[in-house]
Amino acid sequence: MLLRLKRFLIGRPMKSHELGDEKLSKLKALAILSSDALSSVAYGTEQILIVLITLGFAALWYSIPISIAVLALLTILVLSYRQTIFSYPTGGGAYIVAKDNLGVRTGLVAGGSLLVDYILTVAVSTSAATDAVTSAFPNLHPYRIEIALVMILFLTIMNLRGITESAQVLAYPVYLFVAGIFLMIIVGLFRVATGDVQATPAEFGLDVSGISLFLLLKAFSSGCSALTGVEAVSNAIPSFKAPSEKNAASTLALMGIILGSMFLGISLLAYFYGISPMKDVTVVSQIAEAAFGRGPIYFFIQGTTALILFLAANTAYAAFPLLAFMLAKDKFMPHAFMIRGDRLGFSNGIIVLGLLAGVLAIVSNGYTENLIPLYAIGVFIPFTLSQLGMMRRWYRLKPQGWLIRFLVNGVGMVTTLSITLIFLFTKFSQVWMVFIFLPVVYVMFQQIHRHYMAVADELRIDLATDKPEAKGNTIVIPVAGITRVVMNTISYAKSMTDNVIAVYIGFDDEDIEKMEKKWEEWDCGVRLIVLRSRYRSIIKPLVKFIETVEWKNSETGHITILIPQFIPKHWWQNILHNQTSLLIRYYLFKYKDVTISTVPYHLNK
Repeated sequence: MLLRLKRFLIGRPMKSHELGDEKLSKLKALAILSSDALSSVAYGTEQILIVLITLGFAALWYSIPISIAVLALLTILVLSYRQTIFSYPTGGGAYIVAKDNLGVRTGLVAGGSLLVDYILTVAVSTSAATDAVTSAFPNLHPYRIEIALVMILFLTIMNLRGITESAQVLAYPVYLFVAGIFLMIIVGLFRVATGDVQATPAEFGLDVSGISLFLLLKAFSSGCSALTGVEAVSNAIPSFKAPSEKNAASTLALMGIILGSMFLGISLLAYFYGISPMKDVTVVSQIAEAAFGRGPIYFFIQGTTALILFLAANTAYAAFPLLAFMLAKDKFMPHAFMIRGDRLGFSNGIIVLGLLAGVLAIVSNGYTENLIPLYAIGVFIPFTLSQLGMMRRWYRLKPQGWLIRFLVNGVGMVTTLSITLIFLFTKFSQVWMVFIFLPVVYVMFQQIHRHYMAVADELRIDLATDKPEAKGNTIVIPVAGITRVVMNTISYAKSMTDNVIAVYIGFDDEDIEKMEKKWEEWDCGVRLIVLRSRYRSIIKPLVKFIETVEWKNSETGHITILIPQFIPKHWWQNILHNQTSLLIRYYLFKYKDVTISTVPYHLNK
């Protein structure tokens, strides 16, 4: 039943040679990898206005120069990451760049920041999508957590089905959103140009009392949340069709043009329409209502906005498993993240991302506004390290035209470092957790790597001198009675060695005497050792006996514990039987010279 459900949700298993068919074209990649960046226009302008409105409506005109500054930063980042794409076509983004040029430790900081950021991306995006839905349908507001969890579950299943299939389904909402926003910008600006706007915007250039550099920097850093997701394309270069680096660079440039146009357009409309941030209604919702009224086009824009915010999380689903794979390949994350699933995706990374994002959505009660600064700084730390790494690369290699490339990355590094510091100083109360989770993640990486290296060192053999040795083998079979299950196990044991011992643990004299008589009558050719358990425990007497046998055989041979176990016909029937074999295995695993094996006997009824 579980297998049929899996096939229904995930689809048929794919052969390894079909991996080439899972590569993305530029149009599909734009939808999958740019959804996070494109969706940020839905709240980027709003984050700027939320800061400025603290000084009153008159201060909202500052949103225009701040938006232009954000646009300039976007241009720098796009140019910088294009250079990264051509320099590191194998993908990995900031982690690979920092590790290669600044050292493993710096690379781990970049990689850890991105992993946490991708988890935040899913939680923030689905919660933002929930806000868009509840703005249009206020009655759904009490169910925001449930809505967010359903969204996360849907995205997890879609990505488990494979990147190509998810791209085919998820591309349509992305392009519908882009079309809807551009329609809103065109119609909105046309109405402004024709004077068909009733609102009075804040006076542009007015000197506002109380304005300060600190507040302007805080608003600018808030607007920079619109730049999250720009790095995703450089992380996922292997997912593109050949020539992968050229297609990735083209996709990044197109994403930058679309993102910049939409962000600036929304900021202009918010200013001209005199929009102020409201608690339960988004800025995009207010602009759409002002431009079209509360009619079909308004609901179309709200619906596509909710979809793109929801699909923004899909960028993380594309990037998180790839980054986890690279870290696992370098032995800094569990090797399970290197395994491809039935649909050729890194299924374990997809599932872990969905689970962690779901937990975060529940813990935050669906309100993740306070996580946006943390979410943004989780991107700008890798941004900065990536730019610094590229600067060192150009300086070290000095290829033709390296100075211009060095300057491009230098401007990018200084800018992103400044943004990171602005976040730290202006929003420390919201981003202080970065000083906890980054060291924790870094230590986790180091512990995992230390374990893998220790295991490899201990398991390594010298091919010239280390040879397997033949030793004797004592097989111990715990028995609870004389049954076909026990007979099957003894038959298997005697096929390997004549040194077989059956062990029975009795609780009272009557049971022990009865078992000894039946065993003697059966005469199976195997010696029975009876142990008395005064406290009705099977494990303790058996463990004590094994320790005795282990000590006697420590130099001369192996000890094998064969556990008889019958397998019911239906899975639910396991509930009806004791799971003593599981307890025995659990307690005996710690003995290094003891081999534990289960001999199954399958029931037919």
